[in-house]
Parts: sequence; C-alpha cells; structure tokens
Amino acid sequence: MSRTLIVGLGNPGPKYEGTRHNIGFAAVDALAQRYQMTVTQSKFHGVYTTGIVAGHDVALLKPLTFMNLSGKSVAPALSFFHVTPDRLIVLHDELDVELGQMKIKEGGGHGGHNGLRDIVAKTGTREFVRLRLGIGRPEHGDVTNHVLGRFRPDETLAVDRMLDDACDAVEVVLNEGVAVAQNRFHGR
Repeated sequence: MSRTLIVGLGNPGPKYEGTRHNIGFAAVDALAQRYQMTVTQSKFHGVYTTGIVAGHDVALLKPLTFMNLSGKSVAPALSFFHVTPDRLIVLHDELDVELGQMKIKEGGGHGGHNGLRDIVAKTGTREFVRLRLGIGRPEHGDVTNHVLGRFRPDETLAVDRMLDDACDAVEVVLNEGVAVAQNRFHGR
C-alpha cells in the first residue's frame, strides 16, 4: 500500500496559534483527532505522525519552518517516506476563497501562496493535491494583519464546519479521487 503524505501549513509558536494563516495546521490536527493520532514526533523540521486514515497508510506533517520555508520540511519527508508527489496532499489557507468554503486543486501554480511556492521550489514539482481552505480577503485593511489575525467569534461555526469538511474531503480524495472530492465539496 502506498503511503500518502498529508501536510498542513502554518507558522510555529503560540503567537500564531488560532490565526487564519494556521488553518492548515488546524485541519491536520482535526484529521489526527478524528483518527486518534497525535502529531508530535519531531523530524523534517516539523512534527509528524503515521497511521491509517480511511483505510490508507498516511503520514501527517506540520512543518515548523515558518510558512515561507515549508518545502524545507516537505521535501525530506517525501524522500524519507518514499512518497511520490501524486500522493502528497497539502492543506493551506486561501485568501481567494470565501471564509468557510474549500476548493480542491490538483497541480498548478502556487497562486501567490509562499508556502506552496517553497514546496514547489524544494520538491521540483507542482503535481500535488491542494485543499485550499477559505479565509477570505479583508473588506478593508492590510492583508498581512488579516492573515496573521485570529478568527472572530462569529466566524467559529464556519471554521469548524470547514475543518470537518476538510477531513471528509481528505477521505474522499484517498478513497475516490480528486475529481469526486471536487464535485462533492466545492461551494460547500
């Protein structure tokens, strides 16, 4: 059975916990919790665990390199676990998707996301699955403050639902493929 590497992007440290930019970390934590795993083993400039998700052998990884250097963690993990890029799923925040919505994409560019940019640079490929978790753009003000800000209390329900959908979407990608997951989850 081929292993799949599931990566949640974020920034390390308490300063960034609960921020929009760390929604990828939150999604991996939600998936780990669903399958009674803990992402605590230290390696690859990050923390990881291995286990079974939806009947599939997986490794869950949270790079602790800061977002812009995520490839420094992902590339050695791919090599260590003998995972081909088509078995890589990256969960990350997405400004251009409405809060609470999710888009699933296979391959393509980085779309201005520095974490994806570094993964593409360090792995030499764009051919991996991305779960783009919507954090929306700010109506007014600085994008950096928005991305590094925490979710408001009135956003909690949408975020919780999106994290649950992200876990479901990973299961569908693993069991039925990207196209089925796209049809099922886009616009939810």
